[in-house]
Amino acid sequence: MTFPTFTVKARIWLYPGDAAWHFVNIDKEQSVRLKERYGKQARGFRSLPVTVTLGKTTWDTSIFPDSHSGTYLLPLKASVRRSEAVAAGDDISFKVRVRLPR
Repeated sequence: MTFPTFTVKARIWLYPGDAAWHFVNIDKEQSVRLKERYGKQARGFRSLPVTVTLGKTTWDTSIFPDSHSGTYLLPLKASVRRSEAVAAGDDISFKVRVRLPR
């Protein structure tokens, strides 16, 4: 089974609190599709494993459902933010591909 790659445009935001966690929300429409198609195969915390490409950086991570927004959240690691020179408040475009066992 080949999993589709889709493009997301979103604004980076900083989690309120002491930690410097940076996130982007996957739009609601795409999040609903992801949950409908892959939700039953979710892992811990209802996460979905994904491969993400932002600029020239590609990494394996997970997206997590957020009950407040009804979207999936993608955490952005500090190394990725440094490599791609992005920060909270920046609008970015990135590619996401779901990775599940076959």
